[in-house]
Amino acid sequence: MAAPTDVLTTPLLINGTERPTAESFPVFDPASAGSVVGYAASATAADARDAVTAAQAAWPAWAALPAAERVTIVLGALATLDSDAAQRAEILSRENGKIHFEAAIDLAVFGGRFHQAAEYAASLDEPEIIKGPPFHTTITQLSQGVVTIIYPFNWPLAILAASLPYALMAGNTVIAKPPPTTPLSSVLTLRHLVRALPPGVLNVVTGTDEVLGPVVVGDPRVRHVVFTGSVGGGKRIMAMAAPNLTNVTLELGGNDPAVILDDADLDEAAIGRLSGATFMTTGQVCMAVKRLYVPRARYDEVIDGLRATLAGTKAGPGLDAATTMGPLNTARQRDYVAGLVGQAKAADADVLTFGEITADSPGNYLLPTLVLNPAADLPIVTEEQFGPTLPVIPYDSEAEAIAAANDTWSGLCSSVWSADPEHAMAVARQLRTGVTFFNNHNATAVDERAPFGGVNQSGVGRELGREGLLGFTETHVMAVPEPTEGGH
Repeated sequence: MAAPTDVLTTPLLINGTERPTAESFPVFDPASAGSVVGYAASATAADARDAVTAAQAAWPAWAALPAAERVTIVLGALATLDSDAAQRAEILSRENGKIHFEAAIDLAVFGGRFHQAAEYAASLDEPEIIKGPPFHTTITQLSQGVVTIIYPFNWPLAILAASLPYALMAGNTVIAKPPPTTPLSSVLTLRHLVRALPPGVLNVVTGTDEVLGPVVVGDPRVRHVVFTGSVGGGKRIMAMAAPNLTNVTLELGGNDPAVILDDADLDEAAIGRLSGATFMTTGQVCMAVKRLYVPRARYDEVIDGLRATLAGTKAGPGLDAATTMGPLNTARQRDYVAGLVGQAKAADADVLTFGEITADSPGNYLLPTLVLNPAADLPIVTEEQFGPTLPVIPYDSEAEAIAAANDTWSGLCSSVWSADPEHAMAVARQLRTGVTFFNNHNATAVDERAPFGGVNQSGVGRELGREGLLGFTETHVMAVPEPTEGGH
């Protein structure tokens, strides 16, 4: 459809220019059913091929620059980001549904991750040397080429920045594919960078996965695909990448366990961190707490603490200053989460619901719920809810809790809650996840200097840190024979 001329409409960004399209698609406000925030350009397969062509053409010159020079150029491209930050935070809150405070944090993390990447990237100019004899070996890192980054709606800019600066500073060119439900703030943000970078180094295409996926993933000129999303989506990406043996980094779903130990300090601050780690962004975070294991002797204490924290929840539009929890991003996800809770109720699990919905108009709202002592095989326990609900499961021994925490398809994050660091570390070493937090959980507890990613079906590869940077390179070994004593 064609977008109205008086409503925000974002273009494609290809080869350094803004490209409008004949068709666009509406972006809806999840806090108000049917309300349109704006329109995004609907790219065709031909548009996507143009983006790949532009990125491929820009790659040799970009890769040939010293890494330190690329770092300077990329950081310089952030110079104008603050000029419209307030507008972009408001748009992100409206298209995503998250509270305005979280939207502002999302934008801030985007810029911060560029500076973190810069701390590692300049080292690419310093080859590793292995002295002989028999060889004098030089080890350098080559850029890979065209990188496609496909990222989700929940923390779109922060998640994009877990890969984008690392890929660019490593000498690659990039095609960014924003999420279909929250593309507007991404295009407005990335436009700042596109204007400042050499043409083709960064390209942005919006549209449907069905149209764009076969090109931005399946084109043989694309040498690395980064995808953050569901396990099913990751499997489809891997299948599309397989014919060309394209590198993939997959950060997928998580059914994250939090294990409270019997010696945990559960004061008001700790319970507040636990609640925030579960219900941040209405529970729509891959690394949020999804299962809570509690010693039976402290079960009532934990429930009472969460009850007190959640009682004041105000679910409403993200731009309302009184709102503490926004709507879910889509009606489909709202209904899925409600279905999980309904199944648990039907299986005689106790369900506690907290707070009130303060919205004046219908939206994708759910209130936070606790599902008490559900059976281990219920979907509320075995599946990733991705919404504001938490199964709270009592245990009688640490061995039982560790076994239950590890009994899952996922392996993204976990957390251990204890007043004894050595006790906590001993338990953490037995948890099979990519990251384990201590007395905290979720994005606020991430060490940006360390690699991030999951095991099992929670992902392939790592983002962030030096490991995340090297993931966008290929190792090049040059071994020169050294003459041995008396030889030539």
